[in-house]
Amino acid sequence: MEYQFMQYHSTEKPKHDIASPPRDYSDISMGNDCCGMFKTIAILSYVTLFGWLIAMVFHDKYKSPFTIFHLRQSIGLIMTGALLALVPLIGWMMNLAVFCVWLYAIYHAVQGQQESVPLLGDYYQKHLDFIK
Repeated sequence: MEYQFMQYHSTEKPKHDIASPPRDYSDISMGNDCCGMFKTIAILSYVTLFGWLIAMVFHDKYKSPFTIFHLRQSIGLIMTGALLALVPLIGWMMNLAVFCVWLYAIYHAVQGQQESVPLLGDYYQKHLDFIK
């Protein structure tokens, strides 16, 4: 009687084959698929809550400190804007400031920079740590 043994082949890539993200994000070019995807995810995260959700789906495949940073900043701005929208008049006027900060954040995402938004950016990074 002859026995045949089945061999187990892992579908995971060895750790040395996985591309590590660049450390300096200021020269992320759209020519490189992986780095361009990091930038695309960061920009997409600032485009409403639906854009943030889509960016989170892509983030599962393309993780990097750059995308984590911008996902935290963008959901923080979305939550801040939503909370201020509940406060009549004063909150609505303060949402103009949130809009200006949103423009500031999206500009830095397009430039490939990790620049915290004024006032609350460090708070977002510290307390929105469920995004990993």
